[in-house]
Amino acid sequence: MTGIHQFVPMLHRHDAVGVHTRTLRDRVVAAGMSSRIYTEIPDPLTRDETRPYLDYESECEPGDVLVYQFATQSVVADWVADRPEPVVLDYHSITPPEFFGPWNNGITRGQVGALHQLARMAPKARLGIAHSQFIADELQRAGCALTTVIPVAGVPVPPTEPSADTVAWLRSRRQGAGHQWLSVGRLAPNKRHEQTIAALFVARTSSDPGACLTIVGSPTEASYARALRTYAAALGLADAVVFVSGISDEDLAAHYRTADVLVMLSDHEGFGVPLVEAMGHGLPVVAYDGGAVGEILGGAGTLLGTKHPRLVADQVAGLLADAEAVEERRRAGRSRFDALGLADVGDRLFEAVLSASRPGPRDP
Repeated sequence: MTGIHQFVPMLHRHDAVGVHTRTLRDRVVAAGMSSRIYTEIPDPLTRDETRPYLDYESECEPGDVLVYQFATQSVVADWVADRPEPVVLDYHSITPPEFFGPWNNGITRGQVGALHQLARMAPKARLGIAHSQFIADELQRAGCALTTVIPVAGVPVPPTEPSADTVAWLRSRRQGAGHQWLSVGRLAPNKRHEQTIAALFVARTSSDPGACLTIVGSPTEASYARALRTYAAALGLADAVVFVSGISDEDLAAHYRTADVLVMLSDHEGFGVPLVEAMGHGLPVVAYDGGAVGEILGGAGTLLGTKHPRLVADQVAGLLADAEAVEERRRAGRSRFDALGLADVGDRLFEAVLSASRPGPRDP
């Protein structure tokens, strides 16, 4: 094999796909092999790490293997699917378009297009890499004959140490208040942050009048993000719900360390990095069983089959009122974090791609 080269629509520095892509590249380079990242659109923050995807036509060599990082629609997907080299499809899941339908026609059309591209690329892939069995099943339904499950790369092991200054500030801010709820995830309709806000409203009118919620995540869909703030204000929660984005890993760790519970009510999760981060920091989790959530939690958190606001509020209140249960969840979460095998994900990715370089039964 000459090289393992990756293709991604845009390489972002801090998102899960970007970190995953760079982790694989670094592992390949450490093995003494060539590895470049090609993109459709350059990101100013990572421009020096990428090349235009069409440049590969003049840079390809016999024995190359191509890895496509699939999460959104892109002209690169069709281009890679038509290449003669062996292709590994590293699939990060596609948020179903119906979640964006009421909010953004452009994103909705893009998600529909992505599903069509997945159906075209999956049967041609030598191997499909999925980050949970939930999305491995999606890959298989799309026609990918061979799949393997490897967690998302880049989750720090051990967890990132929090900023001491931010920890002190967060603790001073909550003096005299009730329990601190935390929700982490981009502001996208499938994350259903409005349901967490509704559950907080019930908690404040019943069991925990001083409860507060911090939502950490960047807006994916602007009108949905605005609607969340409007909804919180309409419920009289403008001072109880805080929206945070664009923070450092150390500041995010501070939020995990100072909160009392992570509440995740997302309808569609292909992996759920915040679940893993919360468990690593010893933060108890109450989550809806959507997508891969139950698979990733592995019994280490409170898993909800429904998410009526009163049920969510009662589950959170019951957990936080029981100090022994909280401590048990902390221990279980840390054990589950270790059991996921996050420390060697780069090696596992590399070995999986190497295996795909070997001739298979469909090769001439």
